Amino acid sequence: MQPEEPEEIMWQGRFVTAKRRGRWEYASRSRGIRAAAIIAIDDDGCVLLVEQYRVPLGKICLEIPAGLVGDDDGHENEAAEAAAIRELEEETGYTAARMDNLGEFYSSPGMVSEAFTLLRARGLTKVGEGGGLPGENITVHRVPMAELPQFVAQWRERGHAVDVRIALLLAAGFIVGE
Repeated sequence: MQPEEPEEIMWQGRFVTAKRRGRWEYASRSRGIRAAAIIAIDDDGCVLLVEQYRVPLGKICLEIPAGLVGDDDGHENEAAEAAAIRELEEETGYTAARMDNLGEFYSSPGMVSEAFTLLRARGLTKVGEGGGLPGENITVHRVPMAELPQFVAQWRERGHAVDVRIALLLAAGFIVGE
């Protein structure tokens, strides 16, 4: 393990901070904001996925539902489970009876310090249309798990982006107890 050098903030915005530690440059979330990502599989064995345009990629991206934790003023200490229930309903129109915490994961540790809490939604009930907040333009996909590999392959063939967390759903045995 290398000794820690002091961390220097190069630039800070409302949601993202660019930092440097020695020669290493990386990004982090500003203000202690965290993220929650949700694996939501209904009683019929269909997974809920979302698509939305992602500015950094310049294309639409297929993702599991996810959102920020503690990003609203006055909610800095929000629990990941509470944020996940809120984000799942906003994005997909489904609510969950409970959220099982599967732990923290890092999506790109060589470039971003952000961790996300991965949660498994249980007891899904459709309560609305979803689509996210105004301006998010989220489209919901309900895909049978057995058809997911083909769905993702077709998505990629059309030139769309796929979030790395989709790979979790494709990995045999990742979702314990399913």
